[in-house]
Amino acid sequence: MHLKQLLNKVDVISVHGNQDIKLNNIEFNSKKISHNDLFVAIKGEKFDGHIFINDAISNGAIAIVVSELPDRLYKDKTYIVVNDTALCLPFLAKNFFKDISKSIKLIGVTGTNGKTSIVSLLYQLFTLMGKKSGMLSTVQNKIGSLTLDSTHTTPDILTIYRLLQKMVDKKCKYCFIEVSSHAIDQFRITGLNFDIAVFTNLTHDHLDYHKTFSIYRDIKKSFFDSLNENAIAIINRDDKNSKKMGESTKANKLYYSLKTLADYNCKIIEYDFEGTLIKINNQDLWIKLVGEYNVYNVLAVLAVAKQLGISEERLFRYISMLDSPEGRFQIVRSSNKIIGIVDYAHTPDALENILKVINKINVQNFKIITIIGCGGNRDIDKRPSMAKVACTLSSNVIFTNDNPRDEDPNKIINQMMMGVSKTQLEKVIVIEDRLQAIKTAYTLANSNDIILLAGKGHEKYQQIKNKKIEFDDFKELKLLFKEK
Repeated sequence: MHLKQLLNKVDVISVHGNQDIKLNNIEFNSKKISHNDLFVAIKGEKFDGHIFINDAISNGAIAIVVSELPDRLYKDKTYIVVNDTALCLPFLAKNFFKDISKSIKLIGVTGTNGKTSIVSLLYQLFTLMGKKSGMLSTVQNKIGSLTLDSTHTTPDILTIYRLLQKMVDKKCKYCFIEVSSHAIDQFRITGLNFDIAVFTNLTHDHLDYHKTFSIYRDIKKSFFDSLNENAIAIINRDDKNSKKMGESTKANKLYYSLKTLADYNCKIIEYDFEGTLIKINNQDLWIKLVGEYNVYNVLAVLAVAKQLGISEERLFRYISMLDSPEGRFQIVRSSNKIIGIVDYAHTPDALENILKVINKINVQNFKIITIIGCGGNRDIDKRPSMAKVACTLSSNVIFTNDNPRDEDPNKIINQMMMGVSKTQLEKVIVIEDRLQAIKTAYTLANSNDIILLAGKGHEKYQQIKNKKIEFDDFKELKLLFKEK
């Protein structure tokens, strides 16, 4: 693509050098630059891309987008000056990829909880119905039947466009994408043409990054504010932030609810560890997902699918076939009837939701043993809250490592202990090693007792200092259960 085409409708301050050049690619990572590429120098959280301009030039960059000109300008290179390179990148990408997001139905899901489940369930549902789809999620990315590793909840904008292009090339008609608050704030979804946006809920999370809840909420809201008048916003009416999310959007607003009148309603009849019986439009429907929070997820899926033109009759047939996404209320049973549950719950409300479900099913009051840790280099305020929830709703609790990252694991656990009351101390065991914690829970459990292994879910590693160690909660639990 020629540079003049690329800069169409881009807010440029000045151009230094030849504009009549052809570009092969766009990159913001100097290491990925090749011959005749455009390098966008972005100031990130950790690094300033302007420092790597010479590296990009050495690797073959022919043009560079900057917010400030370097001291030395090469005559055979073109420098484009803009106010904000991070904000400029999405519009450059949009031009380079010829606004490819308009060639596929793009559905974004945002909120503190439920993003991965809803996106995964939508992909699973549409695949079962024979509708070729793509997915961008925390767990993995999908292009039709092709599975790709995922490194972020929401990829960077260039990766998104490249994946969307591959989806369109493979005749995918739909793409379901998780939209994180970080992605919104860092312009990773800016300029994308969303047909449907879903709001799940909003609770305490990511305040290490956003600093205050109101900032976190407003960033989520900005996603809905950016929707055009042809888009649809599907909002969980039962969340106290639902009104705020929809107040400024141009999109057509639809609501789902379990507690009040909405465009999409349903009622829980009963549930156990095998699934949930719900009633929608006076029709009973059995789903293989457990608990109230999963019913909300299914209702959101139903709303999206109906807005995409799928009949209710067909939806009911396939929704009953959906399985829980990996690491979301995954159940394994031992030969002597111990129940193991692996779940990604890593916020106080998510942990509370799952433990309330377990307690409601556990009518005979068998022991509930919860294994929980908190991630390092993340919001420290939720650590005592996580501990308090675990101790309040469990028979026994084992505090252990999650992904301590660069932090001292003992410090993390000590901060968790601040949420434990004196009367709850006797419930708590501290075992830093996660595998040993699982083994200890197993020795404490008898027939019909329940072990909840929370926090990591689908993750198959632990991050300790600068090492990424292979570790799979579900795999380790299964191996132990086979021993007895």
